[in-house]
Amino acid sequence: MIKCLKTSFGLLLFISFFCANALAEEAPIAVGTPVQEAQEPQEILNWEGCIKEAAKNHPDLIAAEEKVSQSEAGKKVVASALYPQVTGSVSGSTSRSASTTSSSTGDSYSYGVDGSQLIFDGIKTINNVNAASETIKASQQNFRFTSATVRFRLRSAFINLLNTQELLLITQEIYNIRRWDLALITLRYESGLEHKGALMTSDANLAQAQYGIDQAKRNVEVARRQLTKEMGRKELKALEAKGDFVVVDTASSKPDFEIYAKNNPSLQQIIAQKNSALFSLRAAYGNFSPALNANAGAGKTSPRWPPIKDQWNWGLTLSMPIFEGGLRFAHVGQATALFKQLEENERSTRDGIVLTLEQTWAALQDALANVGVQKKNLLATEERSTIAQAQYSTGFITYDNWIIIQDNLVSAKMSFLNAQSAALLAEANWIQAKGETLE
Repeated sequence: MIKCLKTSFGLLLFISFFCANALAEEAPIAVGTPVQEAQEPQEILNWEGCIKEAAKNHPDLIAAEEKVSQSEAGKKVVASALYPQVTGSVSGSTSRSASTTSSSTGDSYSYGVDGSQLIFDGIKTINNVNAASETIKASQQNFRFTSATVRFRLRSAFINLLNTQELLLITQEIYNIRRWDLALITLRYESGLEHKGALMTSDANLAQAQYGIDQAKRNVEVARRQLTKEMGRKELKALEAKGDFVVVDTASSKPDFEIYAKNNPSLQQIIAQKNSALFSLRAAYGNFSPALNANAGAGKTSPRWPPIKDQWNWGLTLSMPIFEGGLRFAHVGQATALFKQLEENERSTRDGIVLTLEQTWAALQDALANVGVQKKNLLATEERSTIAQAQYSTGFITYDNWIIIQDNLVSAKMSFLNAQSAALLAEANWIQAKGETLE
């Protein structure tokens, strides 16, 4: 008889569990339940579309491209000294002299063309042109570095939007879990099978779940703003990121970091700056050499307009500074110090890049391994939660044990999402460390 009563009591509680779920699903939405808001149509963006838009519109890339154009124009300015310099002139003047007995007036008019050509200056100008060429290379590598930085920020923003979108779904799932829990606890409390503290705790958990939904919605808006900025857009629109949490560049086998470091735009930029400094140093030594120029001119002059008297000239000019207060020695010392500084910067940059590559690769492997661990943990926690629901509804476990398992389920869902996002960000860090650009 007692055995039959226990069996009937267990069945009654088990049925109450399913009734609680049914009531939670069919009952009208109560105060605090998420209400579906009217949403404007959203623009769906994938990763490839974001890359194309950022490569075209991002202000940092446009500014870096203009810096390359400035360097190219600077080389033309320096190289212009190697070509003939021709100027034309027209002049007219009048003068008057007076004395106590008489006065006279004299007019003079002339026009002509004068030209000069640099013949030799100790290859100073040629070295300046070579230095300008290396400056162009440095600007081009700066563009690559900017592109890699923009790609990292864009990828981070895209991942963040993916994460917040998924987090919003998870918080809604958590809300449903907490609502079902509250419905079950309410039935047991009203039946005298559970204490008031359990009911209040379940109600607080539901309020916490509602707060999580509201917070996730705000985070989605912030993530949209961030992605809009990194794409170079001027206006914020309703966006939805489309993608998954799969890491493509896993780099499972340890690569040769020295090869990646060699092609990194940061190092290539420093090398170009160092080479430019070397040519500038050679140009500074060229200041000690005499400069030879050829000059020629032709024109007409007379006291009346138009001038009718021909005149011409040609010759060579050899010039060399004799004393300038140590100016040339100071230029050489300055250029030498700059070259040595950039040599050490190159070594420091190379070592820093290799270290960063090692760190980001290790972090990527850790993040990938953590995703596998968190996935197994989530599957195990979901199975435990399913079993615990049935056990609690039939009275085989206490409320304290059951709520711990439910909390673990919520925590496992969040941990798995965070692990997936962390893996994608680790991949983005690894790609940036290699110097890969938007292109």
